[in-house]
Amino acid sequence: MSVLWVILGFILLVIGGEYLVRSSVALSFKFNISKMVIGMTVVSFATSAPELLVSLNAALSGSPAIAINNVVGSNIANIGLVLGITAMVGAIAVDRSFYRLNWPVMMIFSFALYFFLKNDGVLSTLEGATLFAGLIIFLYVLIRSSKKNTVVEEVDDALAVVSNFKITLWLLMGGTALYFGSEWLVDGSKEIARSVGVSEAVIGISLIAIGTSVPELAASVIAAAKQEKAISLGNLIGSNIFNIASVLGLTSLVKPIPVTEPQILSNDIFWMIGISAVLIPLIFLPKRLQISRSKGFFLVFAYGVFMFLIFTRGKF
Repeated sequence: MSVLWVILGFILLVIGGEYLVRSSVALSFKFNISKMVIGMTVVSFATSAPELLVSLNAALSGSPAIAINNVVGSNIANIGLVLGITAMVGAIAVDRSFYRLNWPVMMIFSFALYFFLKNDGVLSTLEGATLFAGLIIFLYVLIRSSKKNTVVEEVDDALAVVSNFKITLWLLMGGTALYFGSEWLVDGSKEIARSVGVSEAVIGISLIAIGTSVPELAASVIAAAKQEKAISLGNLIGSNIFNIASVLGLTSLVKPIPVTEPQILSNDIFWMIGISAVLIPLIFLPKRLQISRSKGFFLVFAYGVFMFLIFTRGKF
């Protein structure tokens, strides 16, 4: 039964995320917000909603390990799984803004998260507020720099003429689906963790993290198969920044998140930092500013090794 709740939770998170993105973009058009700003801020916030609801639900229901490892695992999956598989479908060109702005900021947030958690074993309200404030500054710099760089995420123009009734309906449907999806996913995952004898941290960094990355993976692979611009590396890195700064930042504003599983600080977070750091040599060697199929295979292989080590932890 717990597996069924997890599957239903995943489905509701996908549906809820989709309706929340649609309603958020349509609402932004009503307020005459530019497409550029919508693509870089509103869409990013909306697509982080599944992770936010899952982490918030986990923290409030007494499972802080799931809250933290959902974000750490999602960030690892975004690079190892989503970027890796997308590159295997078709090589990805890398924009120079990646190593000038996006990647350094992602690394700063990653190290800041490690420092905050290592310092006293808890992500406090003040530390969460610091992460979220850093996100606002990053978005300001990103929007300013994008005026010179015209490549931004595509926003559907058809959403500019949606009725207020439909926007309200989408918001209600999205919010309801996300709420119940996060409830069922967290509760079902806890049951699975107990039944197979692994910790909630392991479930959080594997099952839940992959689940919240599935919509992004599906969209990227479909776009790559159609030979469209699959996904910009900048958008994926932006997603990782949002996961740390908005998901954990906002969750800790509601309730401080303690570290209850030592492996989070001794192992898992170093995988997140390491797979992020390896992107720099990957995009420059041997062919500059491109993530080829072979590099994609390397990322997926690294993710497979990570998953193997997670599930065999303590067995050898």
